[in-house]
Amino acid sequence: MPANRSRTHRWRDCLWQVYERGGALEISLARPGQTESSGSDLIWRVKIMHLTEDEIVVSQPAAFGRTIRIEPGAALIGAMSIGQNRWMFRTSVQSIGNHDRLRLAMPEEVSRCSRRSYYRASAVGVELPQVECWPLLDPSTVGAAEVANEAFARDLARYRRDPVGPPPSQPQLLPQVGPSFNASLVNLSGGGLGLTVESSESAGLDRIRYLWLKVSLGEDLPAPIALTGRVVHSHIDSMQKVHLGIAFEFGYNPSHREFVISQVCGVVSRMLESQGKSEAA
Repeated sequence: MPANRSRTHRWRDCLWQVYERGGALEISLARPGQTESSGSDLIWRVKIMHLTEDEIVVSQPAAFGRTIRIEPGAALIGAMSIGQNRWMFRTSVQSIGNHDRLRLAMPEEVSRCSRRSYYRASAVGVELPQVECWPLLDPSTVGAAEVANEAFARDLARYRRDPVGPPPSQPQLLPQVGPSFNASLVNLSGGGLGLTVESSESAGLDRIRYLWLKVSLGEDLPAPIALTGRVVHSHIDSMQKVHLGIAFEFGYNPSHREFVISQVCGVVSRMLESQGKSEAA
C-alpha cells in the first residue's frame, strides 16, 4: 500500500477510536480560494456523534452557551489529534441531520503533521487568533472597561460604514489588572475557550484565577473582543507551552454577554457570506 494510502487508512482507524471514546474534532470555516489564511480563524471543538463510510456527524459548534449555526454547503477545515500526531483536512457540511447535527463529508485526503507544528500543514492550515491577557486582580472592576470596549466597537463599525471625521480611538481604560502577556486562542466551546501561552510568557500563570482578555480577529473584526474569563485548568506540554482552559465569566457585567455573542456571530456570518460569493464568482 502506498505511504499516503497507509496514512489515510490509519487516520480512519484513529477517527473511529476517537468516536468510540466520545471524543471530538476541531472545525473552522475555510477561507475561499486560499491555502493560507488571510485572517484569524475561530476553531470549535465539536463532539463526534456518528460515523459512516461517507460522513462524520458532529454537533453544531457553540460559544458563550449558544449554538453558532453553520448551514449546509459551508466549507470547513477539520482536525483531529492523538498523541503527537495531528491530521488536518478539508470537508463541507452536507446537510443538517436530526437534533441539529452537522453531517460532514468524509475527507478523501488528509494532511498529517506533528503536534509540534500545531495548526499548520502543507495543504491546509489555520491562523490562530491572538489574545492579549491581563491577570485580573479585582473582577468587580471589569464593567466600565467592557462598556468602553463595546462603545469603541460600535463606533468603529459606524465609521467603517460612513468614514466621516476622525476614526474612533481605542479605549485605554482597563480594570484592575497585573502585567499583560500574550496567548493564542486554540478553540471555543459553549462555556469557555482554550488558550496556549508560550513558555517565555508563562511566568506566574499558576497563581492566576481570573483573566481580562482582548481577542483580535483581524479584518473580520477590527475591534478586539474584550471579555472576562476564569481559569479552570492548566497543563504544560512537552515544549513547555502552557495550555489554559478558561470559562466565560459574565457575572460581573451580564449585559456584555449578548454583545460578545453578536460579535462572534457577525464574524461567522461574514465568513459564510465570503464563501458564498466565492462559489458564485
